[in-house]
Amino acid sequence: MAVNKEDMSEAELDARHAEKMRKKKAARDKIMETKTIEKGLVIVHTGKGKGKSTAGFGMVFRTLGHGHRVGVVQFVKGRIETGERMALERFGDQVTIKRMGEGFTWETQDRQRDISAARQAWDAAKELILSGDHKLVLLDELNIVLRYDYLPLDEIVRFLRDEKPEDVHVIVTGRNAKEELIEIADLVTEMTQIKHPFRSGVKPQEGIEF
Repeated sequence: MAVNKEDMSEAELDARHAEKMRKKKAARDKIMETKTIEKGLVIVHTGKGKGKSTAGFGMVFRTLGHGHRVGVVQFVKGRIETGERMALERFGDQVTIKRMGEGFTWETQDRQRDISAARQAWDAAKELILSGDHKLVLLDELNIVLRYDYLPLDEIVRFLRDEKPEDVHVIVTGRNAKEELIEIADLVTEMTQIKHPFRSGVKPQEGIEF
C-alpha cells in the first residue's frame, strides 16, 4: 500500500530520500563505468536564443581553470570591444585571441571584403587548431559566415571531421548551423528564444550583450 508522504515523520522522509538517492547514485555509477572514451569534441551552439557565444566562452573559462591553453577566433565581432575579450587578456599567454571579423555583414555592406575577412579568420583558426598548443579553440560566429556562403561548407566540415587533432576541442557558435556541421558534431545545443528585452526597445547593454 502506498504511503502518504504527509503521514511520514521528518526522520522517515529523510530515510526514504537517502534510499532513493542511494539507488540513483548506484544507477549513475553503473552508467559512468561504460563511458571510457576520451576525445576532442566538435561542439555547436546554435539557435535564435541568446547565449550561444556566452556558452562557448563559459567552456573557454572552464578550460582555463584547469590550466590548459585556449584559442579564440572571432569571425564577426572583431570591431566590438567585448567583456569576454577584456577578461581573457588577463590570462596572458594562456590565451590566443584572433579578432578577425570586421563587424556584422549589414555593417560592412561589402561582400568581397567579408569573404576576405572570413578566409583570413578561417586560416587563423586552422593554425590554432593544428598548433598542438591549445586544448580548446572557440570559433565564435562561424555559423554566420557559413550562412552567407563566405567559406565553402564542405571545406570546414572536412577539416573538422578529418584533420582536427584527436585531442583538441572545437566550439562553433552562431545561428542557423548547417545540417552538415550538425551531423559531424559530437555535442549540439540549440538556444531557444522565449523572451528578449530588445523586442521591448531595450538597447544592447554592457555586460549582458557584449
